[in-house]
Amino acid sequence: MSGKAARWLAYGFLATISVSGTGFTARPAARQANLTISAAISMKDSLDEVQRAFRDANPSITVACNYGASGALQQQIEQGAPVDLYLSASPKQMDALETQGLLLPGTRKNLLRNEIVLIVPRDSRSRVSSFQDLTRPDVKQIALGEPATVPAGEYAKEVLTYLGIYGVVKSKAVLAKDVRQVLTYVETGNVDVGIVYFTDAASSSKVRVVATAPKKSHVPVAYPVAVIKSSKESATARTFEDFLFGAQARAIFQKYGFIPQSS
Repeated sequence: MSGKAARWLAYGFLATISVSGTGFTARPAARQANLTISAAISMKDSLDEVQRAFRDANPSITVACNYGASGALQQQIEQGAPVDLYLSASPKQMDALETQGLLLPGTRKNLLRNEIVLIVPRDSRSRVSSFQDLTRPDVKQIALGEPATVPAGEYAKEVLTYLGIYGVVKSKAVLAKDVRQVLTYVETGNVDVGIVYFTDAASSSKVRVVATAPKKSHVPVAYPVAVIKSSKESATARTFEDFLFGAQARAIFQKYGFIPQSS
């Protein structure tokens, strides 16, 4: 190797020797980047697959996903957790961060929509077929997310309040730290019924859907996404955000039961 070529390589460039062997061309090596994504746990299965697809297309970018209840993730960001991109299961948590000036202006968009459903264990002999049936005396325990921190729980509370049965259901409620814990409670038969997103129910062969909440009974289930203002990789985070709205990611989200939005 010539001294000149060696110097190019030493400064982080990739050298390609021409076929004739008389010269080379040089291009900068791809910069390695690491992204930390905080996302609603209801997105885990789909986002894990999207993450793999993104990595295949962008091998120089490593993406680590932190999943949890949207409210808990919001609090972590408020406390200074090093997060580059945030995906919430409700606009409420994103609104709070935006009000505090913690989002990078111009990056907030609505990514997905979902539905609220009532589920029972797959082999259950329960006669529950509607949300109103939750008042039946034979329904002893009802799992739902903690409304204060879990968007699925807040949506559930809205539905039950709209139907005029929240007071009765509240006395039977088993509150969970996130929507996946609600799903687990129902899968294992530890509760009679649970209220989750359609996508969570679709991910499990151990439960079945017995009712879907009327659309007018709750605000639309929207999943907004935004880059965090303090991100040190904001440009790379924007690249990942753009990928979320692309055809490949949309197809993955649809496979898991989400309804993609254009913006």
